[in-house]
Amino acid sequence: MPSFLVLTIIGPDRPGLVESLSQVVADHDGNWLESRMSHLAGMFAGILRVAVPEARVDALRGALGELQARGLRIIVETSDAVDAGVDSRLLRLALIGNDRPGIVREIAHALAERGVNVEELDTELVSAPMSGEPLFKATALLRAPAALSLDELSDRLEELAHDLVVELSLDDETDPS
Repeated sequence: MPSFLVLTIIGPDRPGLVESLSQVVADHDGNWLESRMSHLAGMFAGILRVAVPEARVDALRGALGELQARGLRIIVETSDAVDAGVDSRLLRLALIGNDRPGIVREIAHALAERGVNVEELDTELVSAPMSGEPLFKATALLRAPAALSLDELSDRLEELAHDLVVELSLDDETDPS
């Protein structure tokens, strides 16, 4: 029976880093299941989920420790492979507006109050087309309780969008129409 591990990795970015990591996983009969990785300010930052035979977990942890000697910081956590999608729906949030502190905090607070989980969040600063002013742009994949009123959530987020002076859209990803 496989064990599921979640790895977080950070270190100076360089060519061959993902190859080294994938080779260590493969050398321990592991299967690379999913990952999110980015280059941020000269650093490599990633999160990765792997399945590995239970008998190979300790050896894989040891081999990952050897990569740490090459400048990477790696945290390994055991995870249950459960489907969080039961009695929930996926929502996609998109936001853009003038950059200012507190945008993520305010939106995250409104979501948490309603039991909505942020499953993926991508943010960036972009230049406004005409003025060149910094715009904050965010997209998020959210998992909401099935019983949550989408209208109530949309209304609250629209209030916040008005207060924060941002444009915001919320779409139900589980709705086939």
